[in-house]
Amino acid sequence: MLRALSIRNILLIEKLDLDFSDGLNVLTGETGAGKSILLDCLGFVLGWRGRAELVRQGADQGEVIAEFALSKTHAAHEILEDAGFPPSDHLILRRINTRDGRKRAFINDRAASGEVLRALSDALVEIHGQQDDRGLLDPKQHRQMLDSFGGYESLLEDTREAWRTLAKSRRALKTAREALEAAAQDKEYLQHATAELEKLAPQTGEDAALDQQRRLMQAAARIREDVVKAGNLISSEGAEAMMGDALRWLETAADKADGRLEQPVAALARALGELADAQMGIEAALEGLDFNPYELEQIEERLFAIRALARKHNVAPDDLAALAEDFNARLAAIETGADNLVALEVRLSADQKAYDALCSDLSAARQAAAEKLDSLMLAELAPLKMERAVFTTEVSPTDAGAEGADAVAFTVATNPGAPSGPINRIASGGELSRFLLALKVCLTQRSDDLTMIFDEIDRGVGGATADAVGRRLAAIAGKGQVLVVTHSPQVAALGAHHFRVAKSVEQSETRTAVAALDATERVDEIARMLAGEIVTTEARAAARALLDR
Repeated sequence: MLRALSIRNILLIEKLDLDFSDGLNVLTGETGAGKSILLDCLGFVLGWRGRAELVRQGADQGEVIAEFALSKTHAAHEILEDAGFPPSDHLILRRINTRDGRKRAFINDRAASGEVLRALSDALVEIHGQQDDRGLLDPKQHRQMLDSFGGYESLLEDTREAWRTLAKSRRALKTAREALEAAAQDKEYLQHATAELEKLAPQTGEDAALDQQRRLMQAAARIREDVVKAGNLISSEGAEAMMGDALRWLETAADKADGRLEQPVAALARALGELADAQMGIEAALEGLDFNPYELEQIEERLFAIRALARKHNVAPDDLAALAEDFNARLAAIETGADNLVALEVRLSADQKAYDALCSDLSAARQAAAEKLDSLMLAELAPLKMERAVFTTEVSPTDAGAEGADAVAFTVATNPGAPSGPINRIASGGELSRFLLALKVCLTQRSDDLTMIFDEIDRGVGGATADAVGRRLAAIAGKGQVLVVTHSPQVAALGAHHFRVAKSVEQSETRTAVAALDATERVDEIARMLAGEIVTTEARAAARALLDR
């Protein structure tokens, strides 16, 4: 609910602070006093696109602040959460417009975009009038209004879910068909590549192992000759023989050397032992370096084949095994793809039948709701002096979608036998106002959390018809909050709260002011609306009679 509106330096308003309450709030005043300015200001703070020049002459910037009270279940909470604002049951919207046209917006003192303001606007306020193209006159909204009126939200949600399931099945079948077609085009290539990979059968890590083995064999070929030469030099025909001869000569001479040769003899004996160990190591090394040249050739051939195949498929050698698995899987998919398509087609058919059944049920529910709405509208139009008018809710087939396969349009015929058509094309100004009001009375289920604004909805009517209009506005306001801009004294007298809009000229400057009226002031204002510029005693008496109804 709108609780307060504060305006600074906007159009003809220098400073204005208004408090609003639940129920029917009426705004009256002379033609041209500036009642529409209040709506412009409210639209500005809600992010609506309106007048380009809003800042009052002589001011640097204008500002509008609107305060709303939110119930715990209000739709605005979800919008605020999605936009990253903390939850609150008190909403303060502030928007500033500078002289150079720049605009800034704030929600509870945090910067906000115009897009978020407009999203909140749809949840906070409904405006209805003869130029209304955002609400009841917008054909794009008629199906949603009928669905809200019908109260079959569960069926509607089931239809949405069935549509999502159907769309998912369609995508799955389309993807499977495209994949099968693409795979079938590559079948010959896949068969050849798979056979080639299976024949070579490369293993992960095999490239590195073969390369190491090849390097060892190549190194062995280069060093074996040197190892053999070294072995010959220390063999029994080389150093070993000479050291053995030297040891024997020393041992023979040692007995006569009085112990002087014991150390050389021992050292030479140890050297012969180390020499023997060296010979054994060389022999072992030579055994390790022995290889079959044909084996090296085989290793090189396999290594080169693995690397050539990796280059061919533009993958690393270690990825060839995984590539073979992928090719096999794609071939298997081709073989089983037809069976998979059949299964997906069966599933799609079942999902289509389920969706169609829900669409049929939803269409029936909409037809029933349309008949009920038409009946209620017939009863509402009679007191508004439109008993000969015909209101029809047309439910017709349209392209299937998430919310069924129905198009909904509100049409009217102002007289029996006359052709019907869209409300805003068939009805005159006064008739249009009454049609909109009657329709809103029938669609008040959503009004609990909304501030509804009726801009001169009573234009072109008077007397008993105006009284009927006022009573219906009061009935709607009984479930929430209604602001009505009116020139009708019958409507104004039914308001729970009354505001007068007046324009004055001071020192060649025009200003608009708005004041809340007390009981005495209300009598004078309604008397002015009845009598005109000169308020008579009789007009005041008539005003009191209207207020006492």
